Amino acid sequence: MCPAGLLLALIWLITDANAAMALALTSSAFAQGGKIPSKYTCEGDDISPPLNFAGIPDGTRTLALIVDDPDAPDPQAPKRVWVHWVLFNIPAATPGLPEDASRKSLPQGAMSGLSDKGETGYHGPCPPVGRHRYFFKLYALDTALPAKPVTKTELERAMKDHILAEASLMATYHKGDP
Repeated sequence: MCPAGLLLALIWLITDANAAMALALTSSAFAQGGKIPSKYTCEGDDISPPLNFAGIPDGTRTLALIVDDPDAPDPQAPKRVWVHWVLFNIPAATPGLPEDASRKSLPQGAMSGLSDKGETGYHGPCPPVGRHRYFFKLYALDTALPAKPVTKTELERAMKDHILAEASLMATYHKGDP
């Protein structure tokens, strides 16, 4: 192989290795862009879905998770972003969260922040009208944050300049979906 070809192959391998290491957030309950099963909504058990984390970068101390709906109250005329779940100080070694983690089994050290219901814990989709999008956003942080309940805005302010990587999983829900 010529030197230029070897160099291109090396660049491809490095790029491919870095792509494989990107922070990823998935769920076994729904696919990217798919529908959230009613089990995880106000029409079902209103429990948090299982989430899987991968590609956590070196130097990560904690993870943070925000779940919100930018389509409130009506996707045809959104007026605000509704926050469903705020979770932070998740240990970096955590491979994900099991179903109903919000009530049953948060990792040791993880803190729940305040949703727009003014409560801690997961509050599932409950759109008043139309099909809404729900964004599950995972952040790899180089620090642990103060251990006190915070709002999404306060968490975002505290995370500023500490985000090593982020990943997003979006799914939708419309009342009446199975």
